[in-house]
Amino acid sequence: MPKGTLDICEQYYGTKDIYDLFGVDKTASEQEIKKAYYRLSLKTHPDRVPESDKKEATEKFKILSKLYSVLSNKDSRAVYDERGTVDDDDDAGTNWLARWAQFFKPLTTEDIDNYKKSYIGSETERGDIKKTYLGGKGCKNYMMQTVPFMTCEDEPRVAEIVQKMIDDGEVPEYKSFTKEPKAKRDRRHKKYAREAKMAAEMEKQADLSSLEKQLAERNTQRKGAFASLLESLESKYCNGNEEDEELYDFEEEQKKRERKRTASRGSAKPATKAKVTRKGSK
Repeated sequence: MPKGTLDICEQYYGTKDIYDLFGVDKTASEQEIKKAYYRLSLKTHPDRVPESDKKEATEKFKILSKLYSVLSNKDSRAVYDERGTVDDDDDAGTNWLARWAQFFKPLTTEDIDNYKKSYIGSETERGDIKKTYLGGKGCKNYMMQTVPFMTCEDEPRVAEIVQKMIDDGEVPEYKSFTKEPKAKRDRRHKKYAREAKMAAEMEKQADLSSLEKQLAERNTQRKGAFASLLESLESKYCNGNEEDEELYDFEEEQKKRERKRTASRGSAKPATKAKVTRKGSK
């Protein structure tokens, strides 16, 4: 029997409570829900994860879109609030990318960078760290995959935040976090180093491709400009076919002169010797 929407939600997000997942109260406004959906979608957008994680990210993104459609629809939200169920046959989440694009403008690198600057060190990040620490029972690999923008370089900073929570009694201590085996940490670091190298190579190839396109376009523009220059010079100095006409007249004149010389030679008669009559001859 196929899993229902809320079962899939629990599989990927560790809860069947949509409000808990979105981090909002049941009385949250439409705008608050939309903002929460946008924040969550940034974490799981298929275009923002390594190729090896795309399949899972796609499924998480799809279920997130379906859950948002439940809370953004007055009737389906009322049913969920009353019964705690959703309509699994509703195909509102089918075209999930189109739905996401309907509400939000296309993401740019600048958008992501700006969000990253406002997110790191914020209360939102702290809440996400706490939630993923508890959800993964201190597994740093799980935290790396779940907390937005978290990298290996962030581990010491995140460790300080979590340790402060432990010291304050806010969260329990998980040995998997505080006493993580060195071999496990080394494997994670090597994995992320490989992915960072691959990402850098892909970015370099994209830059080269863009550069080649720009050079090709510039070369085409230069050819067009050069052709235009030639046309301009021809128009200014050649005046159409005058050069050809002058060449034709010169050749014709040469031919005429040649014909005259030939005719002159043909009309000239050889000189006739005068007949000499000697005296006494008859």
